[in-house]
Amino acid sequence: MTKREVHFPDNFLWGTATSAYQIEGGDTNTDWWRYEQSAGTHAVERCGDACDSWHRYEEDLDLLVRFGLNSFRLSVEWARIEPEHGIFSAEALEHYRAVLEACRTRSLVPVVTLHHFTLPLWVADLGGFENPDIATWMGDYARVVGESFGDLIGIACTINEPNIVALMGYLMELFPPQVSSWERFANVNTTMRACHAAMRDALRATPGTYPVGLPLSMQEYEAQPGGEELVESLRAEMEDKYLAVVGDDDYVGVQCYTKLVFGPEGLILRPEGEFTEMGYLFWPQCVEYTIRRAASLTDIPIIMTENGIGTDDDGQRIRYLRGALDGLRNVVADGIDLRGYFQWSLLDNFEWTYGYRPKFGIVSVDRTTFARTPKPSAQWYGDAVRAFPGRPG
Repeated sequence: MTKREVHFPDNFLWGTATSAYQIEGGDTNTDWWRYEQSAGTHAVERCGDACDSWHRYEEDLDLLVRFGLNSFRLSVEWARIEPEHGIFSAEALEHYRAVLEACRTRSLVPVVTLHHFTLPLWVADLGGFENPDIATWMGDYARVVGESFGDLIGIACTINEPNIVALMGYLMELFPPQVSSWERFANVNTTMRACHAAMRDALRATPGTYPVGLPLSMQEYEAQPGGEELVESLRAEMEDKYLAVVGDDDYVGVQCYTKLVFGPEGLILRPEGEFTEMGYLFWPQCVEYTIRRAASLTDIPIIMTENGIGTDDDGQRIRYLRGALDGLRNVVADGIDLRGYFQWSLLDNFEWTYGYRPKFGIVSVDRTTFARTPKPSAQWYGDAVRAFPGRPG
């Protein structure tokens, strides 16, 4: 069968995604830094200098231009910007403004995430997402960000995967603060939605006319006999309650990686199929599935703000990207209002509890010299983007 000719919008965003803590290095003022140093955690190694992108960000941006992409999703670090409650760092704000100016100079649309998993130590010490004042704190932080460089932001993301922060930190015991409680997990999800609304409203009151939305982790769920009730309850907390409240946003961000299969005893870790080095089921079909599901439950534009594969096999990465882009083509052909796609990630970076073992990047990074070396998948992705009707450039 021949593929349908599908015209993507001329302003469709093709990019890669990163987060500050995972690539910048040297951020000792976060709950994650403390978590890595502590006994009895699941962190296998320390972040350290990460990819040294605090100093090498222009080199990273030049790679995006080289690949023919037109946008870059990055995050700014709350712990750097507000190292103490109510004390804002002019140095950090000036640094991030310089990063966004460097994006604009290269005609890259900066997609800016304000919170990507980490908390300043002062916030964590006051109870983190279980403190009733955190929505106010995050709103204040968002206001300062918007006032400082909102004129340069292309698109804003408030909280990256708030449902994953809740799941891993308050149910699975894998992220700080290492809690296992369904009640606390559900309560933190409720708080996350309030924090998102406070940040969105604060950003809208500052300079700039950029869209604001929430990047949500979504999966393709499969329930085998006996697993239906668990899937329904988990999907309600992880997805449906979030999608029900984003109607006032300018877009919803969809982030996906795989399919999860549940049986009567819970998650099936090794269902039949091909797996990645990360241990995920190789399932690029999740791209089309999650976009369609988000579209069925919302009435706002969609951006795929994160999608990728952790593997040492770059050929497997290319096959995954090919399947992902085929899914994009299908949903656009059917009239779904999709505005962009961001591959995770530009660099092989720090992958939280897994350390540096999983390789999600289309660019490898030497752990000693920090030298960047594009992989064949980087060239493939750039070539594929140029081949799409409505491509950048």
